[in-house]
Amino acid sequence: MGVINAILEPLEYIVAWIMVAWHKLFTLVGLPEASGLTWALSIVGLVIVIRILLIPLFVKQIKASRGLQLLQPEMKKIQQKYKGKSDQASKEAMTREMMALYKHHGTNPLSSCMPLLLQSPIFFALFRVLNGIPNERTVGPLDAELVRQADAATLFGAPLSDTFLKADTLSTQVLTVVLIILMSLTTFTTQRQLMQKNMPASAMEGQFAQQQKIMLYVLPLVFAVSGVNFPIGVLLYWLTTNLWSMGQQFYVIRRMPAPGSLAEQALNARRQRAGKAPLSEAGSPSSTVSEPGTGTADSAPERATPQRQQPKRQPRSKRGSPQRPGGRPSQGQKRPDADAVGGS
Repeated sequence: MGVINAILEPLEYIVAWIMVAWHKLFTLVGLPEASGLTWALSIVGLVIVIRILLIPLFVKQIKASRGLQLLQPEMKKIQQKYKGKSDQASKEAMTREMMALYKHHGTNPLSSCMPLLLQSPIFFALFRVLNGIPNERTVGPLDAELVRQADAATLFGAPLSDTFLKADTLSTQVLTVVLIILMSLTTFTTQRQLMQKNMPASAMEGQFAQQQKIMLYVLPLVFAVSGVNFPIGVLLYWLTTNLWSMGQQFYVIRRMPAPGSLAEQALNARRQRAGKAPLSEAGSPSSTVSEPGTGTADSAPERATPQRQQPKRQPRSKRGSPQRPGGRPSQGQKRPDADAVGGS
């Protein structure tokens, strides 16, 4: 517990500081200090700050996921190589080859779940902050007065610090169930969107695909079962996080799809309708031959090779040396008629 407290206490202070900063901002624009809407929006603001800070890790996650998808054929070859070999030496050899493959291509399976892992301590820090509000526990800038305001704040008649199992009112139970259902649906939709649109056909088979399918159904169930223990504020935080992830992933899939996926085919179709080159050919010189007259290098007309002009054959009457001005042939020249007679 000492190690966990040492990790979570600084995060609790950061979470409380961000929430109080957003709370002050919303009160400056006219929202009531003790309103549940003000505190709910402060939690949404916390999500925005955290997700913006995690954008570099999200980019690494996308690259790692694509790297794993493209490595599926090679990973299957390694698995087939050691299929049926259950001895320890074969398992170690297969692990070494897998790690060498990851290293060669600069990817890592852990990078694909890094944002989720890094969000977990923040999630539990927020859980502890909200869980301490009914007990009037202060955290950094969240002083006693703000704690009392947050404890009295309600959203649709339900206190933000209440949980489903400890709820005293029907409004709390109804709001909790609605948030749990929405949280599970957004988790399922985000994972399904990734699998259906942004995975090449080669990645839809094998062990990696089976793990993705298991996560598709297991994660929503985990959130649904565990959600009854979370305060409404924590459920609101997780739902907002899921909505952010879904929108961010939709943008990435639409603009930067994985090679060979359905999303890439859809992007190429949109580029062709717009008169642009497909994504795989964008930025590279076109190899197609253009129509004549377009002026491209590939379609430039060939230069005509000059042919040697054959001399015209002169009549016999004009052959020979030029005549004298009087029409008489020069000295030593035969008469044309004599030549003709002699040749006949």
